[in-house]
Formats: sequence, structure tokens, C-alpha cells
Amino acid sequence: MNKGVLLAIASALVFSAMNALVKAASLTIPSAEIVFFRSIIGTCLVLFLMFQARVTFSNQGVPLLVLRGVFGALYLLAFVYTIAHIPLADAAILAYLSPFFVIVLSNLVLGERLPTKAKLLLPMILVGVALVIDPFGFSAFNIYALAGIASAIFAAGASITIKQLSKNHHTYEIIFYFLATATVISAVLMKDTFVMPQGITWLYLVAIGVVSLLGQIFLTKAFTHENTGVVAVTRYIGLAFNILWGVIFWNEIPDWLTALGGTVIVISCVLLSWPSKDRKQTNKVAQPENAA
Repeated sequence: MNKGVLLAIASALVFSAMNALVKAASLTIPSAEIVFFRSIIGTCLVLFLMFQARVTFSNQGVPLLVLRGVFGALYLLAFVYTIAHIPLADAAILAYLSPFFVIVLSNLVLGERLPTKAKLLLPMILVGVALVIDPFGFSAFNIYALAGIASAIFAAGASITIKQLSKNHHTYEIIFYFLATATVISAVLMKDTFVMPQGITWLYLVAIGVVSLLGQIFLTKAFTHENTGVVAVTRYIGLAFNILWGVIFWNEIPDWLTALGGTVIVISCVLLSWPSKDRKQTNKVAQPENAA
């Protein structure tokens, strides 16, 4: 197993651990406040990394950098809200819809041709989503499931902006705008619901900020050592990690609908993420936003 694959697995493991920490913290801390602590800690850490690497801020492309930050902030808020209210496995499955939305938005916004395989897989993905959100229950299409789908859409929007920004901006600068914007937005949203963390909750919040940046570093390095498609597909092992934490800590055993729908979604998105043979060496896909 090469270094790139190992780093991709490590990033999936670290991000799944972060999701578990988020769920633990959400028992007493509102979602916006969790995003605030995750973002402000990450902002401080990435500023330190920028100083160490002597990365300076660019005067160009600031509006797009801010837009990337807004998409990232909305992704975080929606994803944390989803984790707080539904099983980890379900939240992770919905977040893994991001590659599909990247392709769809690239077609709608950038005018990129919609691949034939995307057209063929669209019905499968929609069926998978319907199964995960339980179409036979009275809570079908509830706000939590919709938030999970929204998180994947916002992540896709962020990925498209990253694809453009990465041509002229350092990775640390892009991450800084994401975290700084998320800090500001979450601070505004949490002002009326702030809860002072107590005891071990402080540890959860600090760990979330540190672990999330560590996962991002692993993921960045994975893309430098291995083909984009291989890394994207390998990261789907994160679903198994999320299921594991859910079973161990919250006794969240996926039902047959979640298992079936998740399988359909993951297989479809793996097929979407894997580039064709003639594009494997040249295809550059933006780093996925999601921390699932």
C-alpha cells in the first residue's frame, strides 16, 4: 500500500473521529457554537502555519476567496447540525453526495459537459438518498436529512471555488478564508444561544479544532502522493469508521434502509469520482470539503 493511500485512509479516520467529537459535544453545545470553536482554533493554527511557511495574503481574487469561505461555513453549519440530530452513519452518507453535486454544479455554473455516467447514475443516487431518509416513515424529508443534503451541496460549491482558487492561491490562504469566514458567521449565529462549555466539553471543542486541521493536512498530502481518483475513492472508507463510532458510543446500528441506500450512494459516487483512463493523469479535482 503506497503512501498516498495510507494518508487518504488516515484523513478519513481523523475526520470520522472529529465527527464523533462533534456529536459528543452537541449533547450540551449548540451547533453554531461548535462551528465557532472549530473555526477559531483552526484559524489560529493555520495562521501559525502560514507564518512558518512564509505564505502571504494575496490582493487578488478576494471576492472568490470570501465566497469559498461562505460556502465552507454553510457546509460546516449544516453538517454539524445534521450530526447533532441523526446517526453518524446517516450524516456521513448524505455528506458523501458531494462529488455528485460537484459534477452537477460544474455543469450548471461553469458550463462543463455533464458526463454520460453522471446522467446514468443520477436515478441511482436519488433512490439511495430516498432510502437513507426513510421514505416509509412519517419523518421522511425531515429538516435534519435536508440539512445533510444541503451540507453536500455547500461542500460542492466550496470545491468548485477551490478548483479555481488553487491556480493562483496557496492552500493555507484558501483554508484561512474558509475558517475565518466560518468564525465570523458562527459567532453571529451563536450570540443568542451561547452555552459556557463545562469540564470535558472544553476538551472536545479544542480537539475538534486540532483534529480537523490534522485531517486536512493528511488529505492535502494524500493528493500530492496519489492520483486524485484513487484518493477520492479511498476516502469512502470513512463511512465504515463513522458507523463504527456510532455503534460503539451511541449504539447507532444502521437499519436495512440506511445500509441499502448508503451502499447505492457510495457505489455511485465512487464511480463518479473515478476518472476515465485518458484523464487520470491530467484530471485535477478540487479537494472535497467534507469532513465525513
